[in-house]
Amino acid sequence: MFTHLYGCDRYTATVLSNRFDYLVEHMSARLLTGAFSPVLRDFYDLACTISGPTDLDYLVPAASNGIVLMAGTALDGVANTVEEFGPENLAEGDVLISNDPYRTGNHNNDLTFIRPVFVDGRIIGFVNLNAHQLDMGGVVPGGFSATKRNVYENGLVISPRLLVHKGEKVPETWNLIFDNVRMADILYPDMLTICSSLELGEQLLLESVERYGLAAVHGTMRYVCDLGAESMATALSVLADGDWTGSEQIDCDGVDDTEHYSLEVAIRKRGARIEVDFSGTSRQARSSVNATAWDTKTSVGIALKYLFLPHGRFNSGLYRNVDIVLPEGTMLSALPPDGCVFMYWEQNQIILTAMLRALADAVGDAAIGGDRGSADLHTAFGELPDGTQWVSALQCGGEVGPYGANQFGDADSQCMSYQANGVAPPIEAIEKNAPAVVLRHEMKIDSAGPGHFRGGAAVLRDTVWKLDAGHSLTSLRYKNAAGFGAQGGKDGARGGIWMFEPGSDGAVSAPDADDASYRAATPWAGVVDPETHLPSDDGDFVYPFSADRNVSRANSVIRYVTNAGGGWGDPFTRDPQKVLIDVRDQYVSVEGAARDYGVVVIGDPENDPEGLVLDEQATNALRKTHTGNTQTEGQRR
Repeated sequence: MFTHLYGCDRYTATVLSNRFDYLVEHMSARLLTGAFSPVLRDFYDLACTISGPTDLDYLVPAASNGIVLMAGTALDGVANTVEEFGPENLAEGDVLISNDPYRTGNHNNDLTFIRPVFVDGRIIGFVNLNAHQLDMGGVVPGGFSATKRNVYENGLVISPRLLVHKGEKVPETWNLIFDNVRMADILYPDMLTICSSLELGEQLLLESVERYGLAAVHGTMRYVCDLGAESMATALSVLADGDWTGSEQIDCDGVDDTEHYSLEVAIRKRGARIEVDFSGTSRQARSSVNATAWDTKTSVGIALKYLFLPHGRFNSGLYRNVDIVLPEGTMLSALPPDGCVFMYWEQNQIILTAMLRALADAVGDAAIGGDRGSADLHTAFGELPDGTQWVSALQCGGEVGPYGANQFGDADSQCMSYQANGVAPPIEAIEKNAPAVVLRHEMKIDSAGPGHFRGGAAVLRDTVWKLDAGHSLTSLRYKNAAGFGAQGGKDGARGGIWMFEPGSDGAVSAPDADDASYRAATPWAGVVDPETHLPSDDGDFVYPFSADRNVSRANSVIRYVTNAGGGWGDPFTRDPQKVLIDVRDQYVSVEGAARDYGVVVIGDPENDPEGLVLDEQATNALRKTHTGNTQTEGQRR
């Protein structure tokens, strides 16, 4: 039966499915090891996929471990691009490109490269690479801005067209791109490497066909997607039928903070099917903080996979039992020309957060605490003394930060957001490529959401900008605690962004990391106390996108503090020895241990960390008081 359905035996299908994974990872590795752009090299801002041919509906059996937001949109973006161009117009050795968010998802800087793979004159599949380009024109170097109002300000829009035809560059396409972008010296070699990666993907796919046969390759594509659909259906069937709702918001758009933007989601599950309905979500924003329908579809899949099917690759079969209701013209389904799309990932984050919150009670112990809720990206730009433009993209902001905890353990603090994948770039590379000096990169004590398992701690990063600079902020999640707790865990602390002016002599005035240091800073973003400038739940909201504010004089220090991750489970049931270790490692203070966990630690963690002692008797007494108060509250309820 299996061979009849899929053109090969189960063993061969298993081998080929793993080979598909091997293929997309090797395509990624070729680009990562040869990339000039720090966004590709360090941030892994790319995704490789395989797509089936037209007669298999462009199904996607494998996606790389890069940015899942970019892999997910390829499920539709590749098909949209090829169909518009016309598959009959493609030839061997072609590379087809497009970057229009309304066609491919994501934003203008994410350029989709598609190479058709031919056997005996017939397209048998596509190898694809979606890769962020350091600049694609527009009014802001690098493109990262919340204030762009329409597609005309956003940057170069490339409708489906050939970059390479029959192995030769298409001059008019290359000229179109490089007549409109900054930093061509970085984009050009990266695009050559991308084309090389596609050639590698084509070679590996053709080798698979030669060794196992075309029927087996196509059959395995269908098998992998059928397995994904069946696995999701089985996982959903275990969940009791029900209806759940969730709501999230972004703080503002890039015009001002007078308009409220909220996401409303209603989730209905019946049997093996689930419906995710975004009716009631706010209209599209007035600036470039919107997302497209393709981005929304991706985050729905990510949320369901996190909760119900955490293992295995992302593929197009996962959506077979999922219905999405999404009205046009919302901030999740923006339309041109005024529904400008750039910071789509911020909308992706609130989709994920809303769904995790909405389903938290339904999934019980499988609930996941919220992460910092924002990619927290920072871009600085300016001119060198010789007039050359420079850009530091996604390196010195809050890009690296915490996850939320879950039933399996404490959360990591040195990650990206739940929907990204990358690493903290080397300090040496940052300082070599930009007029910047990184002063501090450390965890913020007592910020992590307390829980039986602790959330990830906020990351504090101070950077000196040695030259006058403009700064693009992309943080939209301060008004509410993004790092929400799960199963009795507590919320993570809120973060913010601050600027410290240089001294009167123009030299760097390096701030300390203690609470008192914030008084000397100018808040750039967050909800802060108007006197202390510290993050505060009931403080004043600082609008982050004022054009006259986000500039710094030479030798200014910009401080980022990420939101912290949420905890999981009752913190007063946490193993006291783990709390002692957290105090030693300065995730938790002595005072925080007693306040948040009911654990009494004696000693000086800063000067004698190995001399810390757990006072078990005092801890037991303090925890009994907490248990008594909890029981009294329960009786009152």
